[in-house]
Amino acid sequence: MVAFAASRYAREAAEDLAQEVLVVLHEKYSHVELLEELVPLCFQILRFKLAAWQRKLARRGEHLQVSVDDHPLAGDALDPEEAAEKRERLEKLAMGLALLGKRCQEIFRLKLQGRGFAEIQNRLGAESLNTVYTWDHRCRKQLLEWMGGSWA
Repeated sequence: MVAFAASRYAREAAEDLAQEVLVVLHEKYSHVELLEELVPLCFQILRFKLAAWQRKLARRGEHLQVSVDDHPLAGDALDPEEAAEKRERLEKLAMGLALLGKRCQEIFRLKLQGRGFAEIQNRLGAESLNTVYTWDHRCRKQLLEWMGGSWA
């Protein structure tokens, strides 16, 4: 019985199914004693158990599962190349911000604090909002040039 089930499925599952068959034979068919009747009955119950086990696996999606050992989960940490690229970008950004004038540094500081352009206009004493837009555009353009021409 175990060999029959193991020929189709894993050995552990075959042993479990064989034990379930023996339990059913003991509980429901204890009156059957002849070997000629027990063997076919045993295999019939095993076929039913195998079909039920297969349906359960398909229903749960277990037949599609992959071993975690075969496909380990990716970590949150950056790989060394990405970490080095990020560190270089941050160094370029810090250097570029340090080279900017005081007004540009103040605009970036206020923007990082979440201030809107109208608030920045009041803080810096600009006459119009368009002046702040122009200052911001020039500061970003200058910073981009110092960083090598792209934000990536």
